Amino acid sequence: MLRNLGALGLAGIVLLLAGIGLIAYANWIVAVGMALVLAGLGLVVKSLISSMLQNFGMF
Repeated sequence: MLRNLGALGLAGIVLLLAGIGLIAYANWIVAVGMALVLAGLGLVVKSLISSMLQNFGMF
């Protein structure tokens, strides 16, 4: 999976984790909520892209 992301995607994941870590340093409950929101958003985006590719007959 990491091979498919490329350098820019890997840098984005590192920044995402660093941001959640910084929030967790201040307040861990807020950090857990932010992580859950980001995970849910990621699942929604993956679902939308998969359905769009299926409509085009690519997946």
